[in-house]
Amino acid sequence: MRTLMTGLCAASLLCSTQAYAQDAKKVLQSEDPQARAFQDAAGYSDTVIAGDTIYLSGLIASPKEGETDLKLAYERLFESIGKRLERAGATWDDVVDITTYHTDLSAQINDFVAVKHRYIKGPFPAWTAIGISSLYDSAGVVEMKITAYKPAD
Repeated sequence: MRTLMTGLCAASLLCSTQAYAQDAKKVLQSEDPQARAFQDAAGYSDTVIAGDTIYLSGLIASPKEGETDLKLAYERLFESIGKRLERAGATWDDVVDITTYHTDLSAQINDFVAVKHRYIKGPFPAWTAIGISSLYDSAGVVEMKITAYKPAD
């Protein structure tokens, strides 16, 4: 089928580029079976490496039952993202763009920044913080999405 698609698209550079986009990326799924099953059901990947760019799907910070200090949830979030980056062959120093989604931006931002500064040092990546009404995980308070540069192997 792919050979037929490529042949039909040969006259169009755009179509040709799209036909090979799947071949040019490396997909990493969660190593946790329960998380992997959720990703398969929802239809997304943990991490996608396309050329020298690493895209991490959003991870959500959720406080554990009884926790009142959101810094603990943020710490777990940054640790999880650090492990994903390492698995993809990068570190926090390779992060070029961060997007965070906050269910209560004004109440969460100062503690979030305090934890962020433990992991991310200058020169800082681009960062967009967005206030939202809810997350996919209703217990979650912040979702963080990362784009990083993949150093040469």
